[in-house]
Amino acid sequence: MTTTVCTGASTGAFPSFSSYVKARGPVLLRTARSLTANAFDAEDLLQTALAKTYLSWERIEDHKALDGYVRRALVNTRTSQWRKRKVDEFVCEELPEPDPVPAPDPAEQQVLRDAMWRAVLRLPDRQRAMVVLRYYEDLSEAQTAEVLGVSVGTVKSAVSRALGKLREDPDLCCAA
Repeated sequence: MTTTVCTGASTGAFPSFSSYVKARGPVLLRTARSLTANAFDAEDLLQTALAKTYLSWERIEDHKALDGYVRRALVNTRTSQWRKRKVDEFVCEELPEPDPVPAPDPAEQQVLRDAMWRAVLRLPDRQRAMVVLRYYEDLSEAQTAEVLGVSVGTVKSAVSRALGKLREDPDLCCAA
């Protein structure tokens, strides 16, 4: 919770205000959150209510009832904000939100995965083994080289040739 008013208050005339905010801040923020649409608005609302409370700190006689005082300030501040927003809202022809990006079709994704696997199966045994270890088993080039008993350079060149064949595979060109 950002408490700009509170931080300045710790060196000001009301150190008890700062102590109160540190102790009760999380509870008050939950109350503010229940009055607003999102966490940022809740922080702003609480900050405004605490600023009002700070300005009235000397006049508050019963410091045992501070939570009630601040909750009332939260509700009154939020009510004022609602009233102002009613005046500030305008009808428009277009919604400000962008159109949602459609999620990829799971069936199309499965078709592509199947085509990819069939293409991998058509690779020569050695290249297929390296591609499977590198991209399906997620091993590094060094780990793949160790498993297959070859050099890292051999893995790099064989995987590069295999990927070239996969890029040129006619079934993958049509599936994508």
